[in-house]
Amino acid sequence: MILLVRFLVRWYRTRHPAASRSADASSARPGSRGSARPARQRGATGPLGMVMHQAGYDLLSFARNRQAQFFTLLLPLLFLVIFVSIFGNSPVGPEQVRSATFFVPGIAAMGVMAPSFVNLVMSITNERESGVLKRRRATPVAAWTLIASRTLTVITVSLTVMTVLLLVGWLAYGVQVPASTIPGIFLTGLVGSACFCILGYALASVIRSAEAAQPMVQAITLPLYFISGVFVPNINLPSWLQSVASLFPVQHLADALHSAFVPGVQGTGIVWADLGVLALWALGGLVVALRRFSWVPAVVPA
Repeated sequence: MILLVRFLVRWYRTRHPAASRSADASSARPGSRGSARPARQRGATGPLGMVMHQAGYDLLSFARNRQAQFFTLLLPLLFLVIFVSIFGNSPVGPEQVRSATFFVPGIAAMGVMAPSFVNLVMSITNERESGVLKRRRATPVAAWTLIASRTLTVITVSLTVMTVLLLVGWLAYGVQVPASTIPGIFLTGLVGSACFCILGYALASVIRSAEAAQPMVQAITLPLYFISGVFVPNINLPSWLQSVASLFPVQHLADALHSAFVPGVQGTGIVWADLGVLALWALGGLVVALRRFSWVPAVVPA
């Protein structure tokens, strides 16, 4: 993940060599205050360079957080091993595919949601209530740069987790993915990650304390995992519960990923109807986030 961001930063600098040389020269001039200048003047020139520069630090922060790594990567892998071990090679799901073929895309949906929604809500709420967001907002870096870099970090981690799950499913359980659907799988992961990232900012804006973030996120995600085809095939659920699940974006993300793994599927595996629902949820979350998101603590200490 970190190597990917560094590659993109180097690529941007090669496309804009003059700006990079001038920024580096100004920071290296004797007696200059280049070391105290913002990142914009130290080589990360332009909007894209600023976003990449900040995203690199966000990825380093994630790489040093072992707890976040466990819940983001190891926990979905653990669930995959547990569920495949329980069901073995029994046919499951509406298409009656092998259990591994069903659970790999289902757990991949969880792998997309974990960094994009669960971790993001808790980290944003904690940083806001501890004053970190307020201090970051006071820096010369634009607000949209901070949000864009965090979004890029989240999407990078989500796609990385999904890729690891797909590789484990292929190498350990023989789950075959049609080559024609691979672009559709990653497009679905990208749209899903962006959608839940926006929803994460929206939910964080209505949580009043850092202590309430984790229980509130768990109260939302765990029931949706069970009724949306992530842990349990939703064909086995009562019809009214299936109707409830269809209202939320988790089922549409899981269904879109499941569709790409159906044996004999034709085309790119993109389910535009499901992606459309994710886009609508993202639009609604964007409205809430724009109206309610705050950089200052919701609870001011006495």
